[in-house]
Amino acid sequence: MKSLHPHLHTGDLEGGVWVPTDGVVSSKDVCTTLAKLAMQMGSKYIENCKVKQIITENDRVVAVETTSGTIKCEFVVNSTGLWARDLGDNCNPKVRIPVHAAEHLYFTTKPSEEVFIDPLLPVIRDYDDRLYCREWNGGFLAGGFESVSKPMFHEQVPEPFHVHHLSDDFDHYRRLLHAVMKRIPFISTIKIEELHDGSENFTADGKWVMGEAPEIDNYYVAVGMNGNSVQGAAGVGRAVANWIINGEPTSGLLPFDVRRFTDLHNNRKFLRERVKEIAGRHYSLIYPLQTEFYSARKLRCSPIYTEQEADGAVFGEVMGYERALYFDTMNSERPAVMCEPTFHKPGWFDFVEEEYFTCREGVGVLDLSSLTKFKLKSPGTEVVHFLQLLCSNDIDVPVGTIVQTGMQNDKGGFENDCVLLRRDENHFLMICPTIQHTRITDWMHQHLPSDSSIAIRDITSMYTVLNIIGPKSRELMNELTNSDMKIAPFTCKEANMGYASGILTLGFTNMNEPGYSLFIPAEFALHIYDRLMTVGRDYGIRNVGLYSLRFMRMEKFIPFWADELDSNTTPYEVGRGHKVKLEKEYFLGKFALMKQNEIGVTRRLVHFTLENHDIERDVWAWGREPIFRNGTFVGMTTSAGYGFTLGAMVCMGDRKSVV
Repeated sequence: MKSLHPHLHTGDLEGGVWVPTDGVVSSKDVCTTLAKLAMQMGSKYIENCKVKQIITENDRVVAVETTSGTIKCEFVVNSTGLWARDLGDNCNPKVRIPVHAAEHLYFTTKPSEEVFIDPLLPVIRDYDDRLYCREWNGGFLAGGFESVSKPMFHEQVPEPFHVHHLSDDFDHYRRLLHAVMKRIPFISTIKIEELHDGSENFTADGKWVMGEAPEIDNYYVAVGMNGNSVQGAAGVGRAVANWIINGEPTSGLLPFDVRRFTDLHNNRKFLRERVKEIAGRHYSLIYPLQTEFYSARKLRCSPIYTEQEADGAVFGEVMGYERALYFDTMNSERPAVMCEPTFHKPGWFDFVEEEYFTCREGVGVLDLSSLTKFKLKSPGTEVVHFLQLLCSNDIDVPVGTIVQTGMQNDKGGFENDCVLLRRDENHFLMICPTIQHTRITDWMHQHLPSDSSIAIRDITSMYTVLNIIGPKSRELMNELTNSDMKIAPFTCKEANMGYASGILTLGFTNMNEPGYSLFIPAEFALHIYDRLMTVGRDYGIRNVGLYSLRFMRMEKFIPFWADELDSNTTPYEVGRGHKVKLEKEYFLGKFALMKQNEIGVTRRLVHFTLENHDIERDVWAWGREPIFRNGTFVGMTTSAGYGFTLGAMVCMGDRKSVV
């Protein structure tokens, strides 16, 4: 390392990674170059022009009002950085863009008078001390992100705005200066030229925000670069341009879709708290399944949250909803906290193993209240025709029947993976993944008939959902209800439990194990949970978390939304072809699926078990590992975990055909 960077202090380092292809560019030059290239291709580029308002009619953008006049347009892309959220708020209807500014501290030195600083010195990134350093005009530029950053511009961006506003809080710089001079002692011999307090725009989850806003059809977003604006500029621009042209995203953009957020993410106080943590993650190791947000938590909680917490639940958060990941039954400290993270065998392994075998051999309770739930109803059979159009499976089934189905786009890719329960001739209950809340709401509304004949009601918060899982579940439910709880698979019945009446009970579990799904009105949840745990003592009942569900579904080769299923993956590619009814009347994606069914697939989801893998000593697979066949790269794993019945690490992966 010393030979590559002679000014680097290496006495306390174990090693380093050199990236020969790394480099630096001027962000100003990047912007100027992209603008020139755009103008060469016919675009107009207007500077010193302030956007006053985006004008809409019938929930579509028709024009943009600026200080230089009004521009009529077919599409608008909000890429206004620090001003993006306020511009979205000022639209009618409002567009949610959950971004917030945070400080980015850095400084520059004057050129050295004694030593030539080579412009080609490698950029130093020290993740332990959370800093970076590079050559700058004959001196150095160094900066970093604190573990807990300082939010900026909570109310509004100041006018006039200065890009490099200098904070009065000089103590704020001391840690950075000390850390930089420790790693590159030579800097202490050079005069500091300027201290900068730059502002960077961060999102609620640390990922870019792009795509078509769910509130307005032709309003696109490309913001929230999280300090990576230069790296992402060209790629984000191309992705959004293709999205506009094709009307849909290309592969791999689901994690960045603006529709992954809800109203709560756009709350200013929420953003102010969360951005402190997001900015600090720049120099943090993110461990799979073991790194959860700690800020702005306990917002959406199940009615049995406190009971789970008392029983040792370690919670994760999705869409603001607290969900039990596993239960720490050994440590008496409450609330229980996540085990020390690792890329090897996780500290929670034994807890998840106990929960897994509880579901296979006894009876477990899994809280799935965060699942997105909708009630769909119409005066006549309109809702049946609507769902037959959206779903690739046949949903025109007898009342009381459960159907698992995908909702496909025109290419046959998944827009949703859901469970439908027919409650009446004109009434369905839909259950979707938690993270699909905004996205599938938007998708359904895009295809609703214009006559308002179908009512869609979000009932997510109205019901607590408990899976009662395992071979002893029927005995327990018989005793709890004082009735025979023999329910045919994929059907339902209503039952009295404790003092509560008419509890919807499905002969179906999300683990594909014997058991039931209870849809409990929220006000009854605590009572029924208490009765379950009291009666269940004789059956060895225990709480189980989402990690046991995750490992069990991987072992059974059950694909999940966002891991294996997305808008570019079809049912035939993931082993779901049997749930596609091509004999139905037209449905979205039918023609694409008919063609694929005829000619075959060029990629396929496959299931692996790892041989000669020591789970105690070897690094674990966690997902996103490359797959090679005979030395040729053929795809990536999508998810991975331990198969307790198989006694081996298992992975699912997307394998492409190799000719």
